[in-house]
Amino acid sequence: MNNINFTIISFYQFRKLIYLDKIKKTLKEFCSFHKMRGTILLANEGMNGTIAGLSNSVNLLEKKLKLMGFDNLELKYSFYKYMPFNRLKIKVKKEIITFSRSKLDVEKNTANYVDAKNWNNFIQNKDTLILDVRNKFECQIGSFRNAINPKINNFSDLKEYINDKLISKKNKNIAMFCTGGIRCEKASSYMIHKGFKNLFQLKGGVLKYFEKIPKEKSRWKGECFVFDNRVSVKKDLTIGTYELCFGCRMPLSKANLKSFKFEKGVTCPKCFDKISKNKKIKLRERNKQIHIAKKKGLYNPYIVYSPSDFF
Repeated sequence: MNNINFTIISFYQFRKLIYLDKIKKTLKEFCSFHKMRGTILLANEGMNGTIAGLSNSVNLLEKKLKLMGFDNLELKYSFYKYMPFNRLKIKVKKEIITFSRSKLDVEKNTANYVDAKNWNNFIQNKDTLILDVRNKFECQIGSFRNAINPKINNFSDLKEYINDKLISKKNKNIAMFCTGGIRCEKASSYMIHKGFKNLFQLKGGVLKYFEKIPKEKSRWKGECFVFDNRVSVKKDLTIGTYELCFGCRMPLSKANLKSFKFEKGVTCPKCFDKISKNKKIKLRERNKQIHIAKKKGLYNPYIVYSPSDFF
């Protein structure tokens, strides 16, 4: 598969880092040279990223990261026939996943791991609460059966839900999950700080679960939102049915696409009445420039590229 598709690798590791600008420079030069795109976030607490490229380039990146001391990365793989990112972004941030100003030692204090192969049996226990720590719109696209949806708009809002709604259940078994695992690491570290005792997390998140569990045995319902141009993936990690609105960056279902308020690359029912006339004009102009660049064979970051374009 990866001979005719781009390889997409998602990874993170909580590890104390210094010389962040030097690490950023090294990774930017390496990824640019090997024509890889995606996002890598660096902070004093560690690294978090999703990068896509040709399979050989991704393999070289893995080796490079290990040589740089990232030898305990949580890795997930998937494949897609088009480049799922428009650009390469490597940024230095205060946190690799924004959540809390509290000083959390995620490297040492986090929930117990449950491997994807054991997850189905683990969550069937009626005394176990299944907690989806992702944003509200992600939960609506798909989730595990019987999972709690905190209905948060941003991950940082989960603190309020924990403090107001979940604190009374701090002695119960709580099984947490998110897309790739990193949000569970951060949330569970905060919950341990708050006195929660029996916390468990799906190791590698939903993407690792999709990697390891055949779709006929999956307890997942729906699709899973991903933070790239694929928008969503199905249980077998093939591309899902959702599209992304370039006006508001929200995922769109097939029903949304049939609305008269949907204009490809401009607006959708969720933002049609919120976006200014001036912004709509700019979005239409961008679409026009993409079309012109594609027709003339010019570079434009929003053109869809296949692996053959990278040889």
